[in-house]
Amino acid sequence: QVQLVESGGGLVQAGGSLRLSCAASGEIFRIDVMGWYRQAPGKQREVVAVMNSGGITTYEDSVEGRFTISRDYAKNTVSLQMNSLKPEDTAVYYCNAEGEVLTPYSDYDGRLPVPFGSWGQGTQVTVSS
Repeated sequence: QVQLVESGGGLVQAGGSLRLSCAASGEIFRIDVMGWYRQAPGKQREVVAVMNSGGITTYEDSVEGRFTISRDYAKNTVSLQMNSLKPEDTAVYYCNAEGEVLTPYSDYDGRLPVPFGSWGQGTQVTVSS
């Protein structure tokens, strides 16, 4: 199991900035993709920004140029710097990670990498007009 712990949400006025952070812990072998999704009331969860192990980033169109995703590969963390926030950015933001974890040791196989996908508990971001 991989646990993701988020921090940094809150209430901000339109035009303001917030920074979200997420730390992954567990028997992590590697993280391939790490990023942020959001879900507004009555809407489906959507991708905000993700970054793969090669540093390639993908942003949702409406946040391009305003949000910046970054990763610390050694610490298994991901951050999202959000600038020029708008009321429509109001949502619960979720951290997501996909990769491989190590199984418990066995005398037969040792420890093997197996795929994982995990979500954080979510952090509320509210932008007032």
